[in-house]
Parts: sequence; C-alpha cells; structure tokens
Amino acid sequence: MNQKALRRIPLHKLMDLKVDYAFKQLFGSERNQHITVVFLNAILQKTGRDRVSEVTFVNTEFGGEHAEDKQSRLDIVVKTQAEEFINVEIQLSNQHDMVKRTLYYWSRLYSSQLKKSMGYHKLNPTITINICNFTLFKQNERYHNVYHLFETETKQPLAVDDNVLEIHFIEMNKFLALWHAEKLNPLADILARWLLLLGMVDARKNKVYDEIYKELEELAMKDEHLLEAFDVWQELSQSPEERMAYISRLKYILDEEAKYDHARDEGEKAGIEKGMEKGAHQKVLEIISNGIENNIPVEIIAVMTKLSIDEVQKIIKNNQLD
Repeated sequence: MNQKALRRIPLHKLMDLKVDYAFKQLFGSERNQHITVVFLNAILQKTGRDRVSEVTFVNTEFGGEHAEDKQSRLDIVVKTQAEEFINVEIQLSNQHDMVKRTLYYWSRLYSSQLKKSMGYHKLNPTITINICNFTLFKQNERYHNVYHLFETETKQPLAVDDNVLEIHFIEMNKFLALWHAEKLNPLADILARWLLLLGMVDARKNKVYDEIYKELEELAMKDEHLLEAFDVWQELSQSPEERMAYISRLKYILDEEAKYDHARDEGEKAGIEKGMEKGAHQKVLEIISNGIENNIPVEIIAVMTKLSIDEVQKIIKNNQLD
C-alpha cells in the first residue's frame, strides 16, 4: 500500500471526528456497521465482555430537560446480538457535569427497555462509552477508566447477570500525552489506533497533527478496517452537504463554549470583587473597633474610614462595638 492509497485530499480539509456530527456520520451509520463493531470491540476488550459480532442501530430521543443537551438525542445507540444496549457519546468541551449527566442518560436508556407487564429480570446490561476531549479524572493518568457496581469493602462486583451498569470514560488529552511520550504501542493496541484517528484533527486549533498521520499511514498498511475508516472519513469530508452540516454543528459547539467561558470569567470576576469588598469591609470594622477601644471620637473615626458619622454609628450599633 502506498501513500496515495491513504491520502487523497489535503489533510486540513478532514473533519474533526471529535465533533459529534462527524463522529456519528462515521460510526453511527448502517453502511459503516462493520467499522462500528470493530471500534466497539476495541473499547470493550478491557472488560472481558464477549465480542460484539453485530449491532442494530437504535434511534433514541428523550424529552429534553435541558436545552443544551443536543436536543436530548444520544449520539450513537446500538443493540448487540446479546441484547445489550451500548451508547457512545463524544464530548468536545467540558461543561463540568459529565459524570452526573452520564448517569442520568444511562438510567434513561436502561429504563427505556421496560415495557408494560415486563419483568425487571428481563432488563439487559446497558453500557455507556464517553469519549472526552478534556481531562476528567485528574487523580490518575489512565486514559481509559471503567466503572461498575461493586461492594465497598471487598471490591467484589455484582453477579454477571446483575452487573448491568458499565460506564467507560476515555480522555483524549491523556491518551495523546501518553502517545507523544511513547508510552503506547498502537501496533499492538487496537484501541490506540482508533483514538489516533480521532485525535489527528483539532478543529479548535485549526490544526492537523502530521506525526499522527504518519503513524496512521503505517498502521493502515496492517489494518484494513482502519484504512476503510480513513476512506469513509475522506468521503464525508469532501461532501458539500456533510461539510456544511459539520461546520454548522462545530460553530454551535464553539459558540456555546464561548458563552460558558464568558459566564465563568464573569463569575470569577464577580467573586474577586466580592472578596475585595468583603476584605475592605473587614478592614473598616477593625479601624472602628480599634478606634472605640482607644476612645477616639466618632468624628475622627469617620475621617479615618471615609464614612459619614451616621454610617460609623450604624456600624458600631449593628456590630455591638460600643
């Protein structure tokens, strides 16, 4: 396989697969079902689950409690041959509610299985996979963390039939840091290959990582599924209709992120000002208190604090300084 077989369009024209629209077009399409299966198995191998051999895509949309929740539509939901539900979500920006939002949507998907007159014993395991373009768990360096239900003291998990909760968090920042530090071997690690595909383009920085492309180029010579995914990715990126939808979605995400950053900055600024006001108020109390202890006239204290005599007297009364 030569370079031309892999690279047909300029790399800077490739969509950022961490944008949920592009991600869903590649991994949430019936025609790319076999690519989705390979990708899911690369993630689920960590938990020792049976391999996924086929999936059925499920259109799942919940009533919207929050307007910003992507119209309350889950990115990708599939049902496996074992009747397990898997939800894959891609998150470009950190809204600082990832864990609670994940548990909420996991519960909605899990409970959606229950139909009228259906027994609870028929509820099947539900797996949520979150791919985050930010650091979520600062307490460890692992880029792939998996959570189940288990007993606190013994760490014993529930029996297989009852262990229906499985939540994966994949942190792209950590993954890329480990890859750059040469602590990962994508040739031997299939998940690392697919995450390199996701990490190659950064729409925020308007940047393509050539060093990642070079490694993917070598890996694609040995992985036909990765090569096929790259081909589909290029096709999507060249389609005027798909690109227009992608750019629209990216703009919306970045605009929302800018609003959040602005609100956070304003909140921090207000907090600083409030702190300064609190500090100034405390200083005034100290001056007045010391003045009263040293029998300094109220008129002099007013000059010292730059307050009126009435204001000083009110503070003395309210704080019982006399």
